[in-house]
Amino acid sequence: MQPSSLTHRLVQPHFWRVLAACAMLLPAFVGAYVVAFLLRFDGALSAEFLQVLLRSLPWVLAAKLTAAAWFHIYHGWNRYVTFHDLGAITKAITCGSIGITLVDALVVSGLAIPRSVILLDWGVTLLFVGAQRAAPRVWKSLRLHWHHANAGLPVLIVGADDSGEALLRAINQNSKLNYSVIGFVDDRSWLRAQRIAGVPVLGTLADLPQLVAKYQIKEVLIHSGELPGKAVRELVEIAQQREFRVTMLPSYEQLLAGQVSVQPRPVAIDDLLRRESVSIDNRAIREWLGGRTVLVTGSSGSIGSEICRQLLALSPSSLVVVDRSETGQFFLERELRRLAPSAQIEVVMADLTDGKRLESIFQRYRPEIVFHAAAYKHVPLMEEHPGEAIKNIALATRNLVDLADKYAASTLVMISTDKAVNPTSVMGSCKQLAERYVQAKATSSDCQFVTVRFGNVLDSAGSVVPLFREQISHGGPVTVTHPEMLRYFMMIPEAAKLVVQAGAMGQGGEIFVLDMGEPVKISDLARDMIRLSGLREGEDIEIEFTGLRPGEKLFEELYGEQEKHRATSHPKIRVADSQGWNLLQTINDLRHLEDLVNDSPANIRTALAEVVPLYSSEEVELKRAA
Repeated sequence: MQPSSLTHRLVQPHFWRVLAACAMLLPAFVGAYVVAFLLRFDGALSAEFLQVLLRSLPWVLAAKLTAAAWFHIYHGWNRYVTFHDLGAITKAITCGSIGITLVDALVVSGLAIPRSVILLDWGVTLLFVGAQRAAPRVWKSLRLHWHHANAGLPVLIVGADDSGEALLRAINQNSKLNYSVIGFVDDRSWLRAQRIAGVPVLGTLADLPQLVAKYQIKEVLIHSGELPGKAVRELVEIAQQREFRVTMLPSYEQLLAGQVSVQPRPVAIDDLLRRESVSIDNRAIREWLGGRTVLVTGSSGSIGSEICRQLLALSPSSLVVVDRSETGQFFLERELRRLAPSAQIEVVMADLTDGKRLESIFQRYRPEIVFHAAAYKHVPLMEEHPGEAIKNIALATRNLVDLADKYAASTLVMISTDKAVNPTSVMGSCKQLAERYVQAKATSSDCQFVTVRFGNVLDSAGSVVPLFREQISHGGPVTVTHPEMLRYFMMIPEAAKLVVQAGAMGQGGEIFVLDMGEPVKISDLARDMIRLSGLREGEDIEIEFTGLRPGEKLFEELYGEQEKHRATSHPKIRVADSQGWNLLQTINDLRHLEDLVNDSPANIRTALAEVVPLYSSEEVELKRAA
């Protein structure tokens, strides 16, 4: 080796770290070898075997250090030692012992190390080195345990399972979290008195009031997504009565993936409305989408953008995202390219009412699967501008469907709404017209045209939740149109997952209806949001009832009068079997309305009501009661 090369090695930090680690191992290796002799001879070494120990010690140490270097056990000398590190230590010590045996038998003459000493040395070395390596982690654990036990807020963890254990471990490893975990609560009563990492399971959720009083609990910790919304709401109500806090922490999957730090947060409104997590058939969806060009309209909207995010994980050959919102497309492109830098993403600006522009997109990209999420959604605004509703909902859908048929797309999935059932509004009527056209076209096309119908998505742009949040931030009042108004809600990711799943299941002509769970009173939603903001209704902030707006229903429906629902292979998706629609009649209806889109709002509404009979909210209420 050249002098300059040797000098370079000597100044490397890694060299000195290895040297220091070996120096720390030497006392353990020497001590273990001496203890092995002492154990073998009951602490009374004869002069003969003392001579064997001293003469063999140098090459025994050499054999052990060689094995240690071979298995790199000098790495990871810190508080993060794991079972993987202990496994490497075991392998190194075993190989070292085998080496000692072979050298003693075949190389060194005049010495005979007792085989029992070699065996004892293996065990004692493993014990000494393992303890030496684990000491920093044990010290850290004891120090944090002492810190949490003496200074932390007394808390309970909901869920005595993998999620709860991961949360306990995260708390114990984070000195910044000022928590002392008193125990777990879990509705599986047979777990009572069991222990997880030394922490007992104290009872069920029903026992919380007694446990809070007995142990002076200040917070109850829940993993995000661990409990359904109903259970979280009940827990929050108990917390208000018993004066403790309910705090959400990242999900088990997020902690395992290392995606987030353990940062507690207050309960949010989506925690109260959360339902069981949705599973989809990823394999079947990948087979359907894999290697295909997929086009999404309304891509910068709440549902459209979430569909885009989920599609990127399903390996389409390219993703074409279409919207007329310049700002929305700009930020969507940045996000999608960050999520999938190598994916082929085409960001397109277009208005679906511009047939020529839309056809140029189909000519260029030849999409094989289309998700149609573009539409207006605000009921009162569409009452004032019915011509725009017809153009952007019904006629835009017709344009897209015709081009999907012309350019031989395999599937088109249109997203509809519960407002299309027994419509009381212009927006709902236009959505029903779009449903009719999709169904009618399916009877004469090789393209599989399907519709997916569902209710409100939580926290979408312009929806009631951000509106209430804004009103609360300004001191109120929180405005609700009617005390009995009911709405279905689902999470945006859940809705997008089921839309993609329904698309993969479709054979053409179906109206898939997503399971929306139980409807929620909007007035209860307002009260929940006020309470979660730390305010009191009637004292800090008022709820004001303003009356139904034009076109609004008291409640929404997912199925029409003539529709029969049947199950599918997915528990959260059903099919609404309905009467078929005549394609020629539907085309004529759309052409008639197209001729009137720039007429007066009153004339347009009259013409629309002739095509799609409008119901009053009272009529819908009577139908529901019947």
